[in-house]
Amino acid sequence: MALGTGAKARFQAIKEIQSRNPRKIDPPRDEDGKRLPVSEYFGVNTFGLRQMKDRLPRDVYTKIRQTMEQGQKLDGEIANTVAHAIKEWALTKGATHFCHWFQPQTGNTAEKHDAFLTFDDEGQAIEKFSGSQLIQSEPDASSFPSGGMRTTFEARGYTAWDPSSPVFLMESTNGKTLCIPSVFISYHGDALDEKTALLRSMDAISKKACELLAMTGLEGVNRVVPTLGAEQEYFLIDRSLAALRPDLMMTGRTLVGGQPPKGQQLEDHYFGAIPTRVLAYMSEVELELFKLGVPVKTRHNEVAPNQFESAPIFEEANVSTDHNQLTMEVLRKVALKHNFAVLLHEKPFAGVNGSGKHNNWSLSVSASGSELNGMNLLDPGKTPHQNLRFLLVLMSVLKGIYKHSGLVRAAIASSGNDHRLGANEAPPAIVSAFLGDMLTKILNEIEAGAVAEKGAEQAVIKLGVSQLPEVMKDNTDRNRTSPFAFTGNKFEFRAVGSSASTAFPVTILNTAIADGMSEIIASLKEKLKAGKKTEEAIMEVVKAAVIETKKIRFEGNGYSEEWVAEAERRGLPNLRKTPEALHQLIEKKSIELFTKYGVFSEAEVNSRYHVRVERYIKNLMIEVDMLKSMIDTQVLPAAYAYSGDLAQTVVSVKAAGVSAPQVDVLNKLMHLIAALQTKRAQLETVYSKAESAHTEEEKAKLLAVEVSASMAEIRQISDELESLIGDDYWPLPKYREMLFSS
Repeated sequence: MALGTGAKARFQAIKEIQSRNPRKIDPPRDEDGKRLPVSEYFGVNTFGLRQMKDRLPRDVYTKIRQTMEQGQKLDGEIANTVAHAIKEWALTKGATHFCHWFQPQTGNTAEKHDAFLTFDDEGQAIEKFSGSQLIQSEPDASSFPSGGMRTTFEARGYTAWDPSSPVFLMESTNGKTLCIPSVFISYHGDALDEKTALLRSMDAISKKACELLAMTGLEGVNRVVPTLGAEQEYFLIDRSLAALRPDLMMTGRTLVGGQPPKGQQLEDHYFGAIPTRVLAYMSEVELELFKLGVPVKTRHNEVAPNQFESAPIFEEANVSTDHNQLTMEVLRKVALKHNFAVLLHEKPFAGVNGSGKHNNWSLSVSASGSELNGMNLLDPGKTPHQNLRFLLVLMSVLKGIYKHSGLVRAAIASSGNDHRLGANEAPPAIVSAFLGDMLTKILNEIEAGAVAEKGAEQAVIKLGVSQLPEVMKDNTDRNRTSPFAFTGNKFEFRAVGSSASTAFPVTILNTAIADGMSEIIASLKEKLKAGKKTEEAIMEVVKAAVIETKKIRFEGNGYSEEWVAEAERRGLPNLRKTPEALHQLIEKKSIELFTKYGVFSEAEVNSRYHVRVERYIKNLMIEVDMLKSMIDTQVLPAAYAYSGDLAQTVVSVKAAGVSAPQVDVLNKLMHLIAALQTKRAQLETVYSKAESAHTEEEKAKLLAVEVSASMAEIRQISDELESLIGDDYWPLPKYREMLFSS
């Protein structure tokens, strides 16, 4: 039997992999050729505080630092001075162009490059970069998603520099570009991007947190910032194999593919020795990220074969969001140099763990020059008063999550995450919070009436809160089945998908928790107005919040069917699919929340909803078209070729006067081919029904339920065919080849 064309390409790709060698890089070295420590070149491609201090006049440096650290508005009078310093620095680094680097509602970043080149009055070529060019640019806004806020002919949009995030140089094969982190707004001031709302939500939670701290007696705090550390999971497969998988190329996930004998059941990949070629890749990724000032800290094998993780040190949430976008971009670019394809889809392979982006979120005081600077509000203290404050902040978080759990679920809704949520490695679609044994015990005792027994300070001491050890983070076991788990001095928002920007989930989180703080503040004011002492008022407010939010706390196995039933009994929403989750965005309660804190206008909320529904529909439609094409042009032709040759063999064997055992295989094969053809026709029917739906919402629901179910049925038959058809006929790289070749 001759090899099919597809099988030939597949076997050639496998052969190429065997000859791959790790790519070597030359790391930064000193004049003597000795390798430099990371600290010597960290941030070398960023114009950060160190570069500003060296290149700016002292008064200008002081003003720009206040802008960066205190969220103050940029002084327009210093813009030209700052722009000149940035240009001179960029030119010495070899940059030829600049761009405003922003995050439209596409899930990716965007940039329009302009050369520094211009001409003086005498027609001589010069490099120029003004303060106005630094602060603002005008890309075409008509081609970016707007959710109906703009018509096609309304093209004007503006990018505006976010000075709290440092500018950086992006290196390419033949040059360098100065990138200016920016927001993106319409001509009328509507947010067209992900970052504008994130910055607004940071302001909202900062104001409420400062007000709350002042009520507890902590004076002088003018700014509190959400901090974030986003762990990034991803898969690596060889480029030659990825190129032969049209589903991976077009959708980011395998639409068909039978399970290999070995997957992750031996649990031998997690934290195992990193393969040599992969380690070479990771080293170059980290080198590039270090140069960009991204504080990547940890690398390791994840649970699934050929799955890995990179984790950074936490930063302010907007900077961390920028850095995570850079991380995904660098992962992709460097992968090409190592003949890898990096897969950031939430579930690229069925049957093994998918990938998430665990958002480690906390709140920190920003007060440069003060001993309070950097104080983590979710870090238990050493005195009763400090821990009363800790409990207030903790309950503010729980109130926000409890009150807006449906909205928090909407924050992480996507077609990719639908395949992951509730599977063996990811939290369920039910939003709950995990606190661990110690905090659960404390809150239970508060609920039981510890305050009534003694005064507030004595109650805190009795509860053991004032004695919380500094190693409390080690006394709080991690619950990987919880979508929102307290891990000692932060919450780990585990449900975010690996391909998602952190901006939208963190925006929702900040806004919900700001609302929780607002309710705590109102309750505290009421108690104090009634004449309660501060400590006593705090404990009473905490107790009421403990009782109110008890339903959102769950310490058990989030994967279990028992939890699904229990969550329903508690009245917690279980929004399994993206369309129903996204609808939470446009509920009256959600719109009131966003407008109350100035995070989104009503038009901007509706815009986000329509953009995300449209993206969901388009993603599913691309998957359907891709699946139909693969069945028609690859799976069925392979089945026809194999069954035809098998039939000829049966005829030849029977002609020789002997029995043909191949008949049973042929009969089964023909049965599966017929079944696949039937299911393929049924997919066409349900898909046409979805296409002709009257509204986008109806179309999304049909795709989520009927079309997705039909696709799953086709996949099941295709995977069974893969197990029967001769290896020499199968055109698609198999799971065993993609997951165990590196």
